[in-house]
Order: sequence, then structure tokens, then C-alpha cells
Amino acid sequence: MSEVDGRSLERAGRDAHASADYATATTSYEAAFAAYRTEGDLGAAARAARTVAWFRGWVFGDWAVHRGWIARARRLLEHADDAHGRGWVVLDDALGGNDLEVQRAQYLEAIGIARRMGDLDLECDATASLGMMLVFSGQTEQGLTHLDEALAAICGGDVSELPVVEGCLCGLVTACERVRDVARAEQWLRAAREVMQRKNLLAVAGHCRAHYAGLLIAAGRWADADDELISALDLLPHGIAAHASARCRLADLRVRQGQFEAAEQLLVGLDHHPDAVVPLAAVFLATSRHDLAAELLDRAQDSNVHDDHGIVPLLALSVEVHVASGDWERARNSRDRLVAFANAQPTTYGAAMAAVACARLCSALGDADASIHWHRAVTGFASAHLPAETAVARVGLARAIARDRRAAAIAELEAAHATFEDLGARRDADRAAALLRQLGGRHTTGPKRLAQLTRREDEVLELIALGLSNAQIGERLFISAKTAEHHVGRILAKLGLRSRAEAAARLNRAGQAGGAGSMLK
Repeated sequence: MSEVDGRSLERAGRDAHASADYATATTSYEAAFAAYRTEGDLGAAARAARTVAWFRGWVFGDWAVHRGWIARARRLLEHADDAHGRGWVVLDDALGGNDLEVQRAQYLEAIGIARRMGDLDLECDATASLGMMLVFSGQTEQGLTHLDEALAAICGGDVSELPVVEGCLCGLVTACERVRDVARAEQWLRAAREVMQRKNLLAVAGHCRAHYAGLLIAAGRWADADDELISALDLLPHGIAAHASARCRLADLRVRQGQFEAAEQLLVGLDHHPDAVVPLAAVFLATSRHDLAAELLDRAQDSNVHDDHGIVPLLALSVEVHVASGDWERARNSRDRLVAFANAQPTTYGAAMAAVACARLCSALGDADASIHWHRAVTGFASAHLPAETAVARVGLARAIARDRRAAAIAELEAAHATFEDLGARRDADRAAALLRQLGGRHTTGPKRLAQLTRREDEVLELIALGLSNAQIGERLFISAKTAEHHVGRILAKLGLRSRAEAAARLNRAGQAGGAGSMLK
């Protein structure tokens, strides 16, 4: 037995993983691998090697290193002649494959081995991985059903390995973000909360927060998304794959808020990142750099970095760019491709995006069918619980019917304007207000309704009232001083205050009336 045995080192790795200290966790599992080999426990050594591989690939984005550790695990399992280990080897083969039918067969083989051996971790991992593959290859409902099954096993307490728990949860969030299935993700995250607390894991793993924030953005919970992304950027080391993903989604949020300069700044150095394409092209479109937007979108569509569902926002934005530049042929081509995809791989989100593409082209060409397509888009986005997209479609519908049905157009604009105001989409709100005025509708330009503070902002405000500095707030909440400063700035802006002293005084005056939340009611 080594001076520090493999089991103790593995336990240290699990503790570091639970607190999102991925660098320490990786180092601990690497040491556990060496210790287990010295102890002659090849099965445990292979397990530690696979965990190191998981961190190296899924957390840090170092896929060559990931493959090296997977190869080490395979070699050990071959020498161990372990039937149980055979299932993990088959799963690794499937994860590294590129033929969908072969991969499907391998995932099913791994599931079969897991069931025969009673290995619930392997069964859950293989089931979720199969679900992810199906979703990303366009077989959405079948894939999400497999992910549902894996999450049920996790919530039932059947899964013990933290990388499996975290990986399956992150897989579900990622898949739901891709197809904009907000309701499904929120249901499972609520169901999994007790499991995460029991295992002392963060509610959403650090490297998965970008995907979770993407869902929050889609759901219209922009302040919460901002919190998640700022926390992720604070938590994750700069330069790893997950950090870049968080920057891309924060840029997307800034675009939606109309902060184009901030969005472009966030994307510096990330122009080749697949998640950066849509927000960067949107910045180019908003700032009338149509040629740059078209080139970026064309390059992304020609590459192989996007899964099937990832093509939807690319094609939808391509239609908008080509319409803006008057390139009708390319606009029609992008529209036709999007409609064909939406018909072949139907989702509510995809159908609504296709309707928007049709509506934009019809509106630009003066086609009377524009209102039909805009109406379909409004209905689709509303049923998918996507408030920002619903509001944009309402504005399009209002424009299309303004001449013949002015009262109905005004109603659509009023609803859209209210949504934009609630979200903080300043540019879109101003545009809707301008159109309302043109149609003779009533638009209130008085004091803005104060936005609700997020849970984190409530916590920061209470610490401001105690007189704590940004550094002290950061220490108390386990965030950096820079992140604390970000929260303080947002609190002051939301409350319309000029200083921390004013915020503290206001909270203290409201203290007996119910605390920070009561200040905004």
C-alpha cells in the first residue's frame, strides 16, 4: 500500500470536483491512477484514468489528452480481462466514433453489458450518451427520451460516480438548449436539486453553466442568465473551453440587450468558435456590416462544427442578413434550406424559426402571405415559452397588418413593447415604441418600472448594508471582487441609486417591511 493510497486520493478528487475545483480534482485523480497501479488494482486505476479523461476533454477541452487517458484505461482493462470493464471500453468506442449507426449499436451493447453486470453508472452514462447523439443528429424526441431515462436514474439515487451525474445533467441541459426545450430542462433541474445537494455538488456545474445560461436567456430570465455567466467566468480558468462558451453566451445576451460594442469585445479572439458565429454575425448585421455577417455565416454553414439543430439559427440569421442587403436569391436559398430542415426534423422552435424566415422574405417583397407566417411564428414561439422571440414576431406581425387592421397591430405592439421592457431589450423596446407612436397608439414614457433583483443581488445588497467592501463581499459569497463589483453596479442601476450608501440606507429603511425584495414591490 502506498503512503497515500488510491482510495484516499480518489476521495480528494471527488471533494475537489464537488466544489468545482477542476484543476485540483484532475491532479488528484491522476495521482489516484498511479497509486492504484502500484497497488495492483487495475480496475480502479482504469476508473481513475477515465475520470481524468473526462476532465481533460469535457472541462478543459484538451481532446488529445482526453484520448490519451482513454487509451491508458483501455489498456488496463484489457490486461485485467474484466467483463465489466468491457462495457466501458465499448462506451468509449461509441463516444469516439463518427458513424451514427455503428455508434448506436455500440451504445446499445454497452447498455446491455451494464444491465447484465448490474452497473448502473455505465447504463446511465451510455443511455445519456445515446440520447445526446440522437438529439444532435436530429432525432430529437427519441434522444430526449433517453436523456429523460438517464435523469430518472440519477434522481432515483442509482448513480454514484460524480462525472456520470454531472455529465448526464450537463448533457440534458446542452441538448435542451440546442432545441430550446426550456420546460424540460427546468423540470429536471428541479427534480435533480436534492441529488446535487446530497452529493455536495453545485446546482449547475461550472463547465455547464454556459449551457444553462443559454436556457435562461431563451426563457427570458436575462438577469439570472447574467448572474450565471458572470459566475461561470469567475469560476472557470481563462483559456479553457468552458470559459469560451460562457463568453459567447454572454455576448449573445449583450446583443439581445442592444449592447453591440460590449458583445463584440467579448468575442475578440473567438471568431472561429462555433458558439460565437450567431452573436458576432448579429453584431455585424446591427452595425450594417452585411458582407462580414454573410461571410461568417456562410463559412459556418460550410463547416462541420455544427450539429443538425445548430444550423437553424445560422440559416434564420442568414435570411435576415441577405434580406437586409437585398440579395433575394441567397435569402430564398437560406429560407428554403431552413424550411426543409424544419419539415424533416420537426420541433416547435425549428418550425417557428422557419416561419420567421418566410415572413421576413415575404415582408421585404410585399407578399400578402407575410402576416400568415408572422402569426405562425408568434404562436410557435409562445408555445415554446420563448418571450424575446415571441415579441420580435409580434412586431413583424404588427408591421404586416398595420394598414388593414390598425387596432390589432397596436395590440401586438403593446404586448411586444411590454415584453421588451421587462427583458431589458432597450433597442427593441425603443423601436416598438416608435412604431406605436406612428400608429397612434398610447405609449407611456414615464418612469421605468424597477426590475426585480435576482437572488444573488439580494445577497449582495444585504452585505452592502453591512458596510462590506467588494473584496469582503467576494470572500463571503465565494466570488471574486470583480464579480462583486459587477453585482453592485447592477443593483444601483436597477434601484436608480447613486451610491452604496444610498443602497444601504434604503435597505435599512425597508428592513422591517420585508427586506431587499420588498423594496421593489
